[in-house]
Amino acid sequence: MLKKLIDLPKTLSPDLRKLIGNTFWLFSEKIFQMGLGLLVGVWVARYLGPEDFGLFNYAIAIVWLFDPIAKLGLDDIVVRDLARSQTDNPKTLGTSFILKLFASIVTAFLAFSTISLLRPEDRQLQLLVAIIAGGAIFRSTEIIELWFRSQVQAKYVVWAKNIAYIFSNLIKVILIKINAPVVAFAAATFAEYSLAAIGMVIVYQITHNLIQAWRFSVSRAKSLMKDSWPLILSGIVIMIYMRIDQIMLGQMIGDAAVGLYSAAVKISEMWYFVPIAIVNSVFPSIVQAKEIGETVYYKRIQKLFNLMSVISYSVAIPITFLSGFIVTLIYGNSYAEAAEILTIHIWAGVFVTLGVARSTWLTTENLMKFSAATTAVGAVINIILNSLFIDSYGAIGAAWATVISQIFASYLAGAFYPETRRIFWSQTKAITLLSLLRR
Repeated sequence: MLKKLIDLPKTLSPDLRKLIGNTFWLFSEKIFQMGLGLLVGVWVARYLGPEDFGLFNYAIAIVWLFDPIAKLGLDDIVVRDLARSQTDNPKTLGTSFILKLFASIVTAFLAFSTISLLRPEDRQLQLLVAIIAGGAIFRSTEIIELWFRSQVQAKYVVWAKNIAYIFSNLIKVILIKINAPVVAFAAATFAEYSLAAIGMVIVYQITHNLIQAWRFSVSRAKSLMKDSWPLILSGIVIMIYMRIDQIMLGQMIGDAAVGLYSAAVKISEMWYFVPIAIVNSVFPSIVQAKEIGETVYYKRIQKLFNLMSVISYSVAIPITFLSGFIVTLIYGNSYAEAAEILTIHIWAGVFVTLGVARSTWLTTENLMKFSAATTAVGAVINIILNSLFIDSYGAIGAAWATVISQIFASYLAGAFYPETRRIFWSQTKAITLLSLLRR
């Protein structure tokens, strides 16, 4: 099966060795964080209980709802430009950092303003959002991570982020031991963001790169924003249909429902680092394949889709049958109702992975407008379905709304546009495993 997915030469080239090594480091980071996060996160969930755990995740959902504004849709564009040319790197890095820093500050203001309107009397929730949103400002330094991604040198960022993650989780363990309130866990999140930022600055400097060399350029800013604005809109609507369910549950049902739903979603999305890590590693090679020729280019994209499908099925099918056992084992009997939510929500991952893989093609082909349009419609579908389903089915209805909207936005929408129909058929071959069975 693996041989059908990727063709490995008998002797690995230096570039392929570098790519495999980079993927290993990305996987090691996420596996480590997943393991530690699962251990400590479950402990936190059990300690807080569904009500406070729901409140904490509601605050996170509010902040992350505006995260695409902070990112400005620049990540893949910056990696693309850094991989293509070395001459404009100082301007690209400096301009991107300033844009992200300003956008992060705006995002923090928007998140706090939103929660003040939704829950004007809930001072505790407002404080949670303020702390988490304030910490998110430090994520503007992730521009350094994009530099290392473009150079296929993920190991440096992995060290910095893992050390920050270890410290933040140690803080959470201490907070549990001293019976700290839920607000203290927001402070631990703030600490993680700030420590990761400091770590990335340090590794950038010690690898003989100079932040002092970065330059802001108005013309470069205009160029970046011209390419990225469709991705900003796309990111906003993606985040809407990934987080609006928790916000609507909190408003329509209550924080306990958010706690149960969040517990299921954390398991369902736990493995998303796999497709993201793979795509981040292969993206530069796909950009380069475009220059080699169309045959090589689309062959690599098809292999990527095939790999995404196999991985997502390997996760979704077992969890569908073992959801009850998994939920009670991890979270305990107080979260047992989350099992049915997990059974449904896990299938969203099949289409999420295809969407993540498709983004490489859309970015390379400069078709980000399509991404914005389809995800906007998907977000509207998600909001409508949540409005209809949550009243009748609660958190289970929210899970169905997520799956249906993902199917449309990440897959079916491609059939309606001539420019994307080819990639829609590539996705179809991957979903049905036809391209594997025919070989």
